[in-house]
Amino acid sequence: MKLHELSDNPGATKKRMRVGRGPGSGKGKMGGRGIKGQKSRSGVAINGYEGGQMPLYQRLPKRGFNKPNRKAFAVINLGLIQKFVDEGKIDAKAAITEDALIASGAVRRKKDGIRVLAKGDVSAKLNIEVTGASKAAVEAVEKAGGSLTVKSAPAAE
Repeated sequence: MKLHELSDNPGATKKRMRVGRGPGSGKGKMGGRGIKGQKSRSGVAINGYEGGQMPLYQRLPKRGFNKPNRKAFAVINLGLIQKFVDEGKIDAKAAITEDALIASGAVRRKKDGIRVLAKGDVSAKLNIEVTGASKAAVEAVEKAGGSLTVKSAPAAE
C-alpha cells in the first residue's frame, strides 16, 4: 500500500453544506434562515433569552456558598494502598509519604495534600505520613499494627 492509495471508509466523511449558493443547492436564497426577523440576521446571540420574560436562570433561587480559599485534596483509599503494597509498587517497610504515593502511581498529583480514606482492608503494617485522613482510616491502620500520622498542610500564599 502506498500513501496515495489511502482513503477513508465509505461514509466516514460528509461534505459540509454550503448555504446561500443558488436555488439548485437546496439551501439557496435565505440559506435555511427563513424570512426576516432577528434570527435571520448575523451577529445574534439569544441563548437564554425568553422574549422579555424573566429567564429561568434568574427565576431560580441562589443556594449555598463556594469558599474561595478551600483546599482540594487528592484522595486515596486504604484498599488501594494495600493493593499497591501487595503488587510491590510501594515498599511497606519504609514510611509511605505523599511523594512515595505519587512515584508509585497510586495518586496522580498532590494538589493541597493527600487525604486517606478508610474504604478497603489493610493487612500490612504500614507507616503512612499524609496531609489528611479520616478517623476510620487512622483506626484501620492502627488496628493492623501500623501508624498513620497527619502532618499539617503547607501554608497557602
